[in-house]
Amino acid sequence: MSEELSYAAAGVDTEAGERAVDLMRQAISSAQRPEVFGDFGGFAGLFDISAVKNFNRPLLATSTDGVGTKIDVARRMDIHDTVGIDLVAMVVDDLVVCGAEPLFMTDYIAVGKVHPERVAAIVTGIARGCELAGCALVGGETAEHPGLLGVDDYDIAGAGTGVVDADALLGPERVQKGDVAIAIASSGLHSNGYSLARHIAFNIAKLDVHDHIEEFGRTLGEELLEPTRIYSKDLLTLIKAVEVHSISHITGGGIAANVARVMPAHLALEIERNTWRPAPVFEFMQTRGNVAQREVEKTFNMGIGMLAFVPERVAQIALTTLLACGIESWICGTVRERNEGEMGDSAAKGGAGGAVTLVGVHKN
Repeated sequence: MSEELSYAAAGVDTEAGERAVDLMRQAISSAQRPEVFGDFGGFAGLFDISAVKNFNRPLLATSTDGVGTKIDVARRMDIHDTVGIDLVAMVVDDLVVCGAEPLFMTDYIAVGKVHPERVAAIVTGIARGCELAGCALVGGETAEHPGLLGVDDYDIAGAGTGVVDADALLGPERVQKGDVAIAIASSGLHSNGYSLARHIAFNIAKLDVHDHIEEFGRTLGEELLEPTRIYSKDLLTLIKAVEVHSISHITGGGIAANVARVMPAHLALEIERNTWRPAPVFEFMQTRGNVAQREVEKTFNMGIGMLAFVPERVAQIALTTLLACGIESWICGTVRERNEGEMGDSAAKGGAGGAVTLVGVHKN
């Protein structure tokens, strides 16, 4: 007679999964809003949306994203809570650019084998990110995929929902000639370009995550794991303080392509490099990898996490508001009419948009 099989024998440990849930329960309880309905652990998360009755025309905004190959750095460092913050940032920062307030998120974690403490660390980071963003973590899923993923492999993804009144919706059609472009500082590489960053650091420079890098003032791994800045609360504060026309989240595709997508096709912007000095990590990647200027700006945010278009008359108030939120920002250009045939440095990501060109050289 053949030996009786079980789910655990096939590689799926449901008891480990339950232990992971128990470990993450306290963290999830801290990432809540008053509108969350019911307790954690149901098949679906519930959120009381009745407050939108106060809106003239409420629009739900949704976004989904992951962290990409930054997870490889987390595994090398054996630090797994910061990528959860990254995940929230990549989702909610896409929501707020249209003026939406993030309401709630769900997450999905795929693992080769459930290590309860590791899964709990990831979710703890996600919950912390939700706290920073002011949204609730209303549910999630951890899936064990033995034979498909290695025992130490995992990937994470998330989806978020926000709300904005149609009258307050930000977008390209609001941008006008003479608007000022305000660059808003990033916290580092954020969560884009890590396939190139890892190749440069580990394959070309032959470095280890534990190597101390003098220009960083910390180890390579600590620099690469710096969490993506969560801008949602601060940008909502900015939107309430001044007239904002559109906002770009500088993610995959770099500066020009992401800024162009939040401008109308008849306008152009020259971003002046001499208005800021990128953090050392960007120079490190460019010089160690011998990456051309155009290519590095198509891959990394170069120190600009967000870019907002505002009327010139409120630009200084916008800078002061962001400074009060603890975020560095600066004026990096002014919108003008687009010249016939002007292409910009890169086509607008996702379709039609304006022409954006980076000019000059960075501060020393």
